[in-house]
Amino acid sequence: MEGPGLITNRRDPWLTPPTAFALLALAVWLAFFWQLGAVPLYDLDEGAFTEATREMLASGNFITPHRDGEPRYDKPVLIYWLQAASVSLLGFNEFALRLPSALAATLWLVVLWGFTRARLDAATATVAALIMAFGLQVAIIGKAAVADAVLNLFIALSFFDIYRWLERPSRGLLLRVYLWLGLGFLTKGPVAVFFPLLVSLAYCGSLGRWRDWLRAVFAPLGWLVFVAVAGPWYLAIYIDDGAGFFQNFFLDHNIGRYGGVKHGHAGFPGYYFVMLPLVLLPFTGWFLRLLPMARALWSDPLDRFLVIWFVLVFVTFSFSDTKLPHYMVYGITPLFILMARHRAALRNRWLAFTPPLLFLALLAVLPLLVGPLSAQANRAHEQAMFADAARVLDWRYLIAVIAGFATVLLLALMPGIALWRRLLLAGAVQTLVVFGTVVPRVFEVMQAPVKEAGQLAARMDLPTVVYRTSMPSFSVYRGAVTPQVPAPEPGHLVFLRVDKLQRLAATRPESSLTVIYRRGPVALAIFGDVAEH
Repeated sequence: MEGPGLITNRRDPWLTPPTAFALLALAVWLAFFWQLGAVPLYDLDEGAFTEATREMLASGNFITPHRDGEPRYDKPVLIYWLQAASVSLLGFNEFALRLPSALAATLWLVVLWGFTRARLDAATATVAALIMAFGLQVAIIGKAAVADAVLNLFIALSFFDIYRWLERPSRGLLLRVYLWLGLGFLTKGPVAVFFPLLVSLAYCGSLGRWRDWLRAVFAPLGWLVFVAVAGPWYLAIYIDDGAGFFQNFFLDHNIGRYGGVKHGHAGFPGYYFVMLPLVLLPFTGWFLRLLPMARALWSDPLDRFLVIWFVLVFVTFSFSDTKLPHYMVYGITPLFILMARHRAALRNRWLAFTPPLLFLALLAVLPLLVGPLSAQANRAHEQAMFADAARVLDWRYLIAVIAGFATVLLLALMPGIALWRRLLLAGAVQTLVVFGTVVPRVFEVMQAPVKEAGQLAARMDLPTVVYRTSMPSFSVYRGAVTPQVPAPEPGHLVFLRVDKLQRLAATRPESSLTVIYRRGPVALAIFGDVAEH
């Protein structure tokens, strides 16, 4: 295999089995399993997912997810089932709650490797898998107790089997596509079906293969498989909860997200032009090198399929009113293959290394930015977090980040080794810095106080409520439903953000408010003296 940007078929002992398997195993451990249970759950997302899982186990209702006693309509049920199975085996802890995502990310990497190996070669497959493992956003969702890693596994499986079917149509392959679509629909709903249908339509249209697409889409047996996989739970939740899930999930959380802003996640028109380079770190320059090759990529059937997959995801979400960085992950799997296949085209060291060096430089100067940012903060919880940030961004943090920066700079300047090899090593360095140094300190500031407050509330064993605060991991660590109330009663232990303390006190001006716990952005308070209760 030769051509512009392509690697010849010379065997590379580091990137072909069995050495490649050892290298990939190390990368998978570092990216998805190292530090998996080392930090508290983050709010809002991990807290909401895991509290729904906790309540599912506590109530025995495995049909309708609930969060703090109220139905949670944000996502279908599969991720809760997977988390429930994990904690049933390993205990209710952060590691077990995140394990389904780590396993899904690992399988996602394996199927990427297998698809690329069959169509290109083992070395290219290994490079693609390493790019995936060391990419910033993939590592984040692979370590998060949310649905995204599981969804992306099924999206990748769907796309890869669609391409296989178009290469050599067979009933078994087509039914397998519908199996993945059904499981994806059970994980996150319509998005798991929409993009495979849209991309396959565009790809078949570009080749004039309309009949093949219509034959695949209007396959009664395929849709029977889809309904058999996804249908029973959707029917069960309708029987258990009525039309609530369908009205809220499909109309509000799908159509509503696209046509309106949910939870304040708005973005400007060019949002993903800014976020995509961050999502792809440290491989941003590698991706940018592909852009001038667009015409050449279009001429190859596999490259064309991968380009259409990425472009349609990018364009679709660019027109969405609700914008989040992880939406781009649905469309970056094809980029891993494209970058790996055309890795020889990466020849400019500064194009390759400027993005990770800028990222690590920003992390290095972060302690210097805390003071000015704190001076501009006007809310008590923000001021408290900046004060904690100044404490945890200490000399150890600085040494670790500067060491990472120096290592990546040395890799940039190192002669005699292909740029893409050095950039993969930079990806390993970035992973070590981010998850070994940055993430633990960020979570120490933002989430450790919530965990402490929840565990303290569990020990106090008082009636407990939440006031004007959305941090569901508190309920997870308390181990009980904690309802939101507009005006807590005397004797109720109240969990809240510290900037809400004055407003809470104003709800009962005739009573004194005692703060029992206060750290960082959160507090526990009670009207009256705790000894009275």
